[in-house]
Amino acid sequence: MRKRALTAAFLLLPSLAFAAAPSAEDKLFAELKKADSAEAAKPIETKLNELFHASGSASVDLLMTRAGAALGQSDHGTARKLMDAVTRLAPDYAEGWRLRARMQQASGDDTGAMVSLDRAVRANPRHFTAMAELAEMMEDYGDKAGALKLYRRALALDPHLAAAAERAKALTKEIEGQGI
Repeated sequence: MRKRALTAAFLLLPSLAFAAAPSAEDKLFAELKKADSAEAAKPIETKLNELFHASGSASVDLLMTRAGAALGQSDHGTARKLMDAVTRLAPDYAEGWRLRARMQQASGDDTGAMVSLDRAVRANPRHFTAMAELAEMMEDYGDKAGALKLYRRALALDPHLAAAAERAKALTKEIEGQGI
């Protein structure tokens, strides 16, 4: 009995140690909140964006590269097909949805872009860039309360998003009033 309890404890130790260790992303978000200026935040934001871009799949990375090349050559049809393949192959890859949204918006499909940005935020609830982009579109389409909520979520993750901070401030005055 004692031997089984000891074995069980040893089997649990690695998972407990792993669960307690913060990830690289967690550490970067903590650093981002501590950054005292937008200039100090930039390299941290860059590292986080690199993590967001990492799909974990060589196939998805190749499709993303080819989609970027197709866009560079103004071959929007091919780029769209490639991004559709990315989101089919990796439906939990937030950056794939975000880039798909950018292509949709560029082609005038704002509804599709908003749906794709929503998918990006659902796939990665800490993707502050996707949140700010979705908030901007929501604001443009009249959902000011929803936009303010998303701007605030993005700013809670990255307090150095200047455009999001400006829009949140303006929307706060418009929706909640000036205050006393």
